[in-house]
Amino acid sequence: MSDQSQDPPPTEQEPNVSIESEALLNDLAEQKDLHLRLAADFENFKRRSRQESEARAVAQKESFIIELLPVVDNLERALAAGASRDSAQFRQGVEMTLKQLKQLLRQHGVESGEIVGKPFDPHQHEALSQGHDPAQPDHVILEVIQCGYQRGTNVVRPAKVVVNDLTLARSARHGR
Repeated sequence: MSDQSQDPPPTEQEPNVSIESEALLNDLAEQKDLHLRLAADFENFKRRSRQESEARAVAQKESFIIELLPVVDNLERALAAGASRDSAQFRQGVEMTLKQLKQLLRQHGVESGEIVGKPFDPHQHEALSQGHDPAQPDHVILEVIQCGYQRGTNVVRPAKVVVNDLTLARSARHGR
């Protein structure tokens, strides 16, 4: 009696399937290794970028401080000399120092413009009170209480202003 429960003889496909499986496993291992390397490289890139950005910010702050120190020196000299000189010279020294400081701000892109008589813009100005000047158009700036500053289109600090309100006079005339 012959044993028919034996496995069939190997076909030509089985060695090919084994070789293909091994090749696929090798490819998968290579892709996994590549993925891990790329992930590690990306983490290193993020760390280096963060460190460079922080170093650049520190250098910019230090540079600005170095540029600001002569202004501080001039203010200290003005205060020290204020008691011994007449008030006109003292005032002139303080004005020169203020001019120097504003020039330094301009060099860093920080501007403050003349806004009296210009329309009120709630994105750039903060209205502290209302005034009434019939010689001026409605909703224009009558007075600047505190200068505002911008860097490009970004408002660093809004100007605090008095805004012309002609509706108060109209309301009073109409008995409202």
